Amino acid sequence: MKVTIRVRPGARHTSVAGERDGALVVRVTARAVQGQATEAALAAVAQAFGVRRRAVTLVTGATSRTKVVDVDGGVPAVLDALLARQSPT
Repeated sequence: MKVTIRVRPGARHTSVAGERDGALVVRVTARAVQGQATEAALAAVAQAFGVRRRAVTLVTGATSRTKVVDVDGGVPAVLDALLARQSPT
């Protein structure tokens, strides 16, 4: 399943919740340096969907905050729940 995510690097806590412009918001503590935030975001998405990290692959957006990822084994009901959940501020 392909999922559009919006990465927010440098957050206080890592979280996967909420929606911005139709994209799932992924907050990560890692900074946007040398792909660290992207890797942290992929790991956070994997954990949120309950799949292994290797099941989440980056499709587009390596240097952008808006990315498309493929979640192998992702369940649409989990995505709906994550989008509906309030994200911490």
